[in-house]
Amino acid sequence: MEPAGNGRDAAMSAAPGDLLDASTDAAAVLSADGVVAGWTRGAEALLGHRAPDVVGRPAARLLAGPGDPARAAAVARHCRTGMGWNGRIALRHRDGRDLDLDVRVSAPFRILGEECFLVSAHEQRTRWTMGQSVLDGFLTRSPVGMAVMDLDLRYVWLNDTLERSGGVPREQRLGRRLSELLPGLQADVLEGRMRKVLATGEPVTDYEYLGWSWADPGRRHAYSTSFFPLVDAHGARNGVCYMVQDVTERWNARQLLSLVSEAGTSIGRTLDVPRTAQELADFSVPRFADFVVVDLLEPALGAEGQGARPAGAGPAMRRAGLRSVREGCPEAMAGTGEEVHFQPPPGDVNPLVSGEPILVPVLDPADPRWRAEQPAVADRLRDFGLHSLIYVPMRARNTVLGLAGFFRSVNPVPFGPDDVLLAGELVARAALCVDNARRYTREHTAAVTLQRSLLPDAPSGGTALDVASCYRPADASGGVGGDWFDVIPLSGARVGLVIGDVVGHGLPAAASMGRLRTAVQTLAAMEMPPDELLAHLDDLVLRLSDEEAGRDQAGRSTTTFIGATCLYAVYDPVGGRCAVARAGHPPPVVVAPGAPARFPDIPAGPPLGLGGMAFEAAELDLPENTLLGLYTNGLIEGADHDMESGMSRLAQVLAGSGTGLDALCTSAVRRLVSTPQPDDVALLLARTRALGADRVASWDVPADPAAVGRARAAATRRVTEWGLGELAMTTELIVSELVTNAVRYARPPIRLRLVRGARLSCEVSDASPTAPRPRHARSTDEGGRGLLLVARLAQHWGARHTADGKIIWAEQEIP
Repeated sequence: MEPAGNGRDAAMSAAPGDLLDASTDAAAVLSADGVVAGWTRGAEALLGHRAPDVVGRPAARLLAGPGDPARAAAVARHCRTGMGWNGRIALRHRDGRDLDLDVRVSAPFRILGEECFLVSAHEQRTRWTMGQSVLDGFLTRSPVGMAVMDLDLRYVWLNDTLERSGGVPREQRLGRRLSELLPGLQADVLEGRMRKVLATGEPVTDYEYLGWSWADPGRRHAYSTSFFPLVDAHGARNGVCYMVQDVTERWNARQLLSLVSEAGTSIGRTLDVPRTAQELADFSVPRFADFVVVDLLEPALGAEGQGARPAGAGPAMRRAGLRSVREGCPEAMAGTGEEVHFQPPPGDVNPLVSGEPILVPVLDPADPRWRAEQPAVADRLRDFGLHSLIYVPMRARNTVLGLAGFFRSVNPVPFGPDDVLLAGELVARAALCVDNARRYTREHTAAVTLQRSLLPDAPSGGTALDVASCYRPADASGGVGGDWFDVIPLSGARVGLVIGDVVGHGLPAAASMGRLRTAVQTLAAMEMPPDELLAHLDDLVLRLSDEEAGRDQAGRSTTTFIGATCLYAVYDPVGGRCAVARAGHPPPVVVAPGAPARFPDIPAGPPLGLGGMAFEAAELDLPENTLLGLYTNGLIEGADHDMESGMSRLAQVLAGSGTGLDALCTSAVRRLVSTPQPDDVALLLARTRALGADRVASWDVPADPAAVGRARAAATRRVTEWGLGELAMTTELIVSELVTNAVRYARPPIRLRLVRGARLSCEVSDASPTAPRPRHARSTDEGGRGLLLVARLAQHWGARHTADGKIIWAEQEIP
């Protein structure tokens, strides 16, 4: 360490007698009961008492007046809090003089286990003084404007800084009030603050406001002002002093941040391109500009290729946003949705090409260049007083989207460089939102198009069912989902009904829906019962999930096939029976004639994609004219997301209407889903028909080759009775081959049935579980020649298993 007196600290320490010098302070140590326990040379020099005269004696003997035990106890309590104490105390010198001393008492500490206090004291020292010349220089040369006002708020004194910033000479200010000199400076409000200071004596600090000054009349400034009262020697208030500082840069920066932050909650609240453009215009008027136009290129609006454009006409743009402080936007030369042709101001580069904003602080409609190049625009500038403009290109992700124009007319302040920064921030935020909306709209449109293309256009239930359907995609914010339905014609006039919902939204969900719908159609064509069909579909979903997971690990996919729900039903109009199985899907609603709506108890089954669990089917008796409704979650969730309440509402809607099926389907969706929903909505309604004896004929066939001829003749007669004589020959041959095959190779009982539905169906059932594969009949197989003939005679043929065996069927189109 450096020796004392040679180091920097020594050089900067206070000299004896200096205001900051504490080296000569008197110091003493007092015990808790007020007895002097220690006495220093400084104390002896200050008070004249030697240590042997005071140590061990009460310190109260040193007081110039009588002691105050209560005050001493209060000081001790305060010091024990750890804060210490300081104040003025009168002590008596040894020679009898009274000394008014500044005294400090420390927090307590212990010496040999006894509580003690350190007390230091010194005489009041001479304070700094300042010469009048120094004070005058400080006041007049201060960078902060200062002024003194009398009790009538008239100027008494002001410094040079205030004179320069206000633009009013000193001689014109003195003796006059602020409101008489600067009416545009919120003078009434400022004088109100000064009156409050005079009335209360409380200062007002850092009051910020906007105003103009004669020194810079073309620009609005922000000021921060503080006020405090002036008092005379007797404490009476005799004036007000105020100090003012120009804080325009700080104010503008804060306003910029505030506007940008507020824009984040006001612009881009929806995924709709035109609405986002309009939100930019609405936000900017009148906060920033008096007239705003937002023009977007047609590709940004999803309007590519709207007709050929003449050569040299420039890019096609349409007005997407428009707002003015004047009602009806009379300044605009084109309305919302109309085509516009942007022309940059004369002499400026097109911002669409350069990507840089254009600032024209002062617009002069009388400029010959305006008159020569854009006379119509010059007329609008003159008629509505448009005097300043900013054009900012809308760009996002290296894509040009359009152009935003900001104009001022009512606001007399011209745009400046800071305003260009703010306009750029607003437009950049809006451009990103427009691009997001454009991309999302494009994907949503593609998903809806794909979804609708994969759904049946006009599903038909043939002679078994009257069907009606309604599909409503999710709103744009939620994205199209994976809801689907289908009506599949089956053999024997039966009809398969399917409805499902793929987890997720967007193109992946729509594509997955298409794969599942194709799989259901393929499995249904194989004549699978509902529970087996769902089991095969579950295996397919598991395989798809594994494939997508593999793509994710390889980095080739960003989506995973999560799963789906499905309900599959097969209705047989001959017996009025319906077999239903479901995989995590809501149960169907059934409204029988004259009966209330009900939801039959169908085993729920797990959603597709879980695997390892079986599906169960249930048989329903559906009398003729029974209404069967299949639906997805979006129809019954509602705003309360209560599925049971939604199912009750659906039952009420379907049970209380006797309208046609199409009208009932449409009205049910409209009543249950009155507003756009975040999920798809699908409803499939079917009203049952029954095929009676006039359309169905059946015969028991003995296991006797001679019975083939009788069966062939009976079938031919019935087909002729039905007025289908042109099909009699082919029917005779089909019946002959099917019955012969059953008599030779199958187990009895054997039964022949003809069903006249949308097609003429010939069915031969037996008790054998072995069924041929329809597309693999060969002439070399035993019995294969007969099935090959059937395949050539019939338009459709196949085999399906039953609880008692199998059915081989063949169908012909009815002319």
